[in-house]
Amino acid sequence: MSECTHDCSTCAQNCGERQEPQSLLKQPNPKSSIKKVIGIVSGKGGVGKSLVTAMMAVLLHRRGYRTGVLDADITGPSIPKAFGVHGRAMMQDQCVLPCASKTGIDVMSVNLMLENETDPVVWRGPIIANMVTQFWTDVLWKDIDFLFVDMPPGTGDVPLTVFQSIPLDGILVVTSPQELVSMIVAKAVTMANMMHVPILGVVENMSYVKCPSCGEKIPVFGESHIEEATKKYGLKVLAHGPLDPQIAFKIDKGCAEDVDAPWLDPAADEVEALLKK
Repeated sequence: MSECTHDCSTCAQNCGERQEPQSLLKQPNPKSSIKKVIGIVSGKGGVGKSLVTAMMAVLLHRRGYRTGVLDADITGPSIPKAFGVHGRAMMQDQCVLPCASKTGIDVMSVNLMLENETDPVVWRGPIIANMVTQFWTDVLWKDIDFLFVDMPPGTGDVPLTVFQSIPLDGILVVTSPQELVSMIVAKAVTMANMMHVPILGVVENMSYVKCPSCGEKIPVFGESHIEEATKKYGLKVLAHGPLDPQIAFKIDKGCAEDVDAPWLDPAADEVEALLKK
């Protein structure tokens, strides 16, 4: 506990008697209804975190659940483009309404708040972190079974804000098959443990390219080190995703809902099981 600079005996907050750390969790919009919140994290950028976020929302939606995506990657928002969602979010009864994809997945991103979606977000950390919090407190997430939070890479201000402000039911760690993976996983695990958020498992993206002629899986980034990296922390490897130009093409065209990603089914199973606990 930090030292006070005043007479605690006259303090209305009784800070001299306070022993437990105060929770920084924010309440969602009073009109929201959200059953489970899942964070998608990575220790570095460029590993396909937003792809995994989008596909998890799609897979659970196909299973009959109502899903949404909160795009917390404020300076690198890509979720609206992946779903082909454009335009601006609307206000209703002092609430911000998320935009809906063509199949009914709710999406909220800073791109949907800007006058032009290509405008850069040149904001300082506290403003960015406050925007993420507002996506939780001011946006009306109606009847959502699973809300997926696409978090920015690393362990800086915004990931910390998400961990502290939004009650996450679990996180998925996305990584790549390079040797650096052990350090990346370690950083994500350490942060999750510090914030007392359970890790559901690890998704390794870009694990291989499938030969179009013979179907052989070619590890273009070298042999995977994911098993040894996760074993140390007792984590499950839930998926090995391919480096597939067709997936990238569909995402770039805003057709995430047309992508087949059976390799993510075990991760979807793990998330779905949260509703049964």
